[in-house]
Amino acid sequence: MTTRYWIGVASKDHVGVGVGGGFSQLCHGKAQPLKRMAVGDWLIYYSPKEKFESTEPCQKFTAIGRVVGENVYSFEMFKGFVPYRRDIAFLDAKEAPIRPLLEQLSFIKDKSRWGYSFRFGHLEIPKADFEIIAGAMLGSGFVA
Repeated sequence: MTTRYWIGVASKDHVGVGVGGGFSQLCHGKAQPLKRMAVGDWLIYYSPKEKFESTEPCQKFTAIGRVVGENVYSFEMFKGFVPYRRDIAFLDAKEAPIRPLLEQLSFIKDKSRWGYSFRFGHLEIPKADFEIIAGAMLGSGFVA
């Protein structure tokens, strides 16, 4: 089985909730993005904003972890909102600003419109791009 590498997009405050609870929610709680991933795959979160209902930019990679949960499951966060989750073993990592990495990342085709790459909220990236970001977050000695 081949390991795959993913980016999830969420505000920094929402990423923090997931890291604290050891889970991922993607694309406003949809199940399908979580089902695309497999145990052993890697996930990096990119946070365009600091807070969900704010315009304050973050523009950093804010969390990194490995898929450990076999199942995608629903969880009632509050009445009427039951998103899907998947368990992730997050690593102790530092945030990494995206701008210094832009020229090195192959999945960002148009460097002048780099934010466009994140528009769907979940995307697969090449291993080499994952290692560039992981190196910035975990140190250059990290190997996936």
